[in-house]
Amino acid sequence: MNAKETAQSILDNSRVGTMSTVEANKPFSRYMTFVHEEFTLYTATSKKTEKVDELEKNPNTHILLGYNDEGFGDAFLEIAGTVTISDEKRLKEKVWNDHMKPWFEGPEDPDFVILKVVPDSIRVMNKKGEEPQTITF
Repeated sequence: MNAKETAQSILDNSRVGTMSTVEANKPFSRYMTFVHEEFTLYTATSKKTEKVDELEKNPNTHILLGYNDEGFGDAFLEIAGTVTISDEKRLKEKVWNDHMKPWFEGPEDPDFVILKVVPDSIRVMNKKGEEPQTITF
């Protein structure tokens, strides 16, 4: 598998990762659940969160996705990208699932927004001891 195929496979099989933002020149990371279309990632949040405030000031993010904790050699992705905040109905319906009900009334909830992550680069890391492979966009 080449780097794009490996990255696509990891995206297809990994939903939970860490997403970092920047506030006052310091990184902040949190676990997020992602869905994707090709190499664009989407994750849900409330527009009343600190991460939304942070991303409005600095839209850069860094995401780790794919490590399965099965031991050395597990491939994972380092994704550097730019985030836009969307309330587009199609995206809200795509990302919505019933696990979000404790926080939101439904995909039409006005506080429910989607963070759209367009990658600048994706690095395939730790693939059976191989050197990192970088995909640029």
